[in-house]
Amino acid sequence: MRVWFNRTFSSVYSAINLIREADVEGRFHLIYSNANPHAAAARVAHEFHEEPSGLDKDAYIDWCLDFCRTQRVDIFVPGKASTALAGLHARFAALGTRVLSAAAQDALELIHDKARFYAAADVPGAPVAQFRPFETLAQFDAGHAELRPRHAQLCVKPSNSVFGLGFAILDEKRSSAALLIAGAEYHIGLDDFRRGIGELGEFRTMLLMEYLDGHEYSVDCVGDAGRLVCAIARKKPMKAGQGQLIDMRADILDATARLTRTHKLNGVFNVQFREGAGELRLLEINPRMSGGIGMACVAGPNLPWIALKGFADGFDQVAVPAVRNGIRVAELSAATELT
Repeated sequence: MRVWFNRTFSSVYSAINLIREADVEGRFHLIYSNANPHAAAARVAHEFHEEPSGLDKDAYIDWCLDFCRTQRVDIFVPGKASTALAGLHARFAALGTRVLSAAAQDALELIHDKARFYAAADVPGAPVAQFRPFETLAQFDAGHAELRPRHAQLCVKPSNSVFGLGFAILDEKRSSAALLIAGAEYHIGLDDFRRGIGELGEFRTMLLMEYLDGHEYSVDCVGDAGRLVCAIARKKPMKAGQGQLIDMRADILDATARLTRTHKLNGVFNVQFREGAGELRLLEINPRMSGGIGMACVAGPNLPWIALKGFADGFDQVAVPAVRNGIRVAELSAATELT
């Protein structure tokens, strides 16, 4: 069975490795493509193809359709353009290709827009942090006047972003220059921020939020069209170098199962939570494999394999091992030569 992973995040390297380790019968032939011929996952896939660069979305989708036809792809696991591709399953099915999307297109559009996602979220055991969207200085000031009396510290982040890009804690005492010199990461001076957005006028939607200062939890999951098949929760340390703790908290698993049902999540995905003022809060759903997928799988279940095998044959054909709760995991890097 020919399975194609197109250009996606670097976690695909771990995913392909994990699938190959579990696929003792050699059932799946794994194809990877990327515009970068030196991408790490090219080293572990059975077959690598270089993607074209500079295509707009429609042209890239046409290229994907042609690739599935010419390469006789049985299962396509999209990374790049995954939201648009989720709405085109029928076009791929006509070529004999099944597309493993994390959710329907409308659900993915909602998940990627945190302003809309937070407003719609209904997770009693892990409500979202208090927030206000803003696109102008006046809207920011109005939100700040409302939220600052309730919370000791506030932060900002884009409504649509990955890897925490654009996130910053608002510092009311120091300038951005002082923060930079002090080496304070992910902080920005409040006065500097206000002056900057005032100069911009209007800008993409940002969120002003209460800052959550507790532990963060990353939950790597496999879903079956809304049913949570497996979840592994990792508790991140407050200090670097201590690894991460597998912590299968019941409230986290309950909230994750609820989100899976609500958004009919499918395949491998990730849910992020964080504690604030002693309470668990929902941060986001990442409808893709997380960067820590390899660490999660050390706890027992091989999530990429479970997702692929279940999608191909039905989840009644997949054994899901128990999670080794309480173990501490870490990811080690090793140098290598690229060819």
